[in-house]
Amino acid sequence: MYMIASFALLLSVGAAAAVDVKAAVLRVDYSVLLPISRYDLPPPDLGLAGAALADEDNGTTGSFLGHTYETVMRTVSPEDSDSALDTILAEGIRLIVVIARKDDLVRLTDKAAKSEALVFNAVTPDNDLRSDSCRANLLHIAPSHGMMADAVAQFAIWKNWRKWFLISGTNPQDIALADAFRKAALKFGAKITEDRSFEDTGGSRRTDSGHVLVQRQLPAFTQDADAHDVVIAADETDFFARYLSYHLWTPRPVMGSGGLVPKTFHGAHEAWGATQFHTRFEALTGRYIMPEDYNVWLALRVIGEAVTRTSTADPQTLKDYVISDAFELAAFKGQKVTFRNWNGQMRQPILLHDGSITVSVSPQEGFLHQRSPLDTLGLDQPESTCTAFE
Repeated sequence: MYMIASFALLLSVGAAAAVDVKAAVLRVDYSVLLPISRYDLPPPDLGLAGAALADEDNGTTGSFLGHTYETVMRTVSPEDSDSALDTILAEGIRLIVVIARKDDLVRLTDKAAKSEALVFNAVTPDNDLRSDSCRANLLHIAPSHGMMADAVAQFAIWKNWRKWFLISGTNPQDIALADAFRKAALKFGAKITEDRSFEDTGGSRRTDSGHVLVQRQLPAFTQDADAHDVVIAADETDFFARYLSYHLWTPRPVMGSGGLVPKTFHGAHEAWGATQFHTRFEALTGRYIMPEDYNVWLALRVIGEAVTRTSTADPQTLKDYVISDAFELAAFKGQKVTFRNWNGQMRQPILLHDGSITVSVSPQEGFLHQRSPLDTLGLDQPESTCTAFE
């Protein structure tokens, strides 16, 4: 099937000049607490595996057009990230996918801009990077906090769960996600009837007594909440949300960081041709795909599609093409993905995952927009103060 599509693409593009495309994936590794579950231990090739598959996919089409693809992969500590980027730039690479937290992403992006390099954000969700802190050379593959919160909110509204009990963690990313849920409630007509913070006291999340303490703490913590239809959890640092479903004082559905969780992709998603995608990924890696793998794959496929259509690897030409109305890319999620030309954010559906299946996909039916239903997720153009793309 992929080979047939490549032949069709060749016929539509016509003759093209040979292009050697060299990209890089720079992953910054941080010292973090272990996840709650051993199932969620990150594999050593997290993100990098997506790059390997993307090189294969890009190479399939590129072989018909005389294009070659090579992706350099680097994993470094935060302290070594600047020197790693310097090395990548010194090798003449100007297309760079970055897996890093906000502060490192911004610093690396600004450094890359001095060499006229184009950066793809694979994981950082901060809303302000799509608004007042946007960068002209930064394209966002990763959905924003706003997109994830809106995906959850739309499903809650579709289910007529309009009264929310919002529980947020106390770490900065938890607070940012909670703020996105508050904005989503206002945007879609939900009411937060109770708003509480669950303090992260530190320590191990996987000791033998961990679930025992949670079993005592959470029912008492959630007691006497005002009437609500659903619990919305903002726990990006993975401290408490996954325990909520069975430890609430008043049993209710849980969504957000626990229960029904928004994802760009997961290993059990099989609709829209995804099964063959998973088969190829699993044959290559011996494991299921994770969102970081998918995001990196998608970033490099954006590059591949743009090179195919423009017959160049020039970063500015590629950027101009991908944020234009001419660009679209199949992504195994039911509709083509595109970019918002006012802030560089990729438009894409968000999967709602319960840990084993795709329960639903947002945007939900009935949420309309004059441009695209995908623009009902996250910052719309009038809401963004980004001026870098003007």
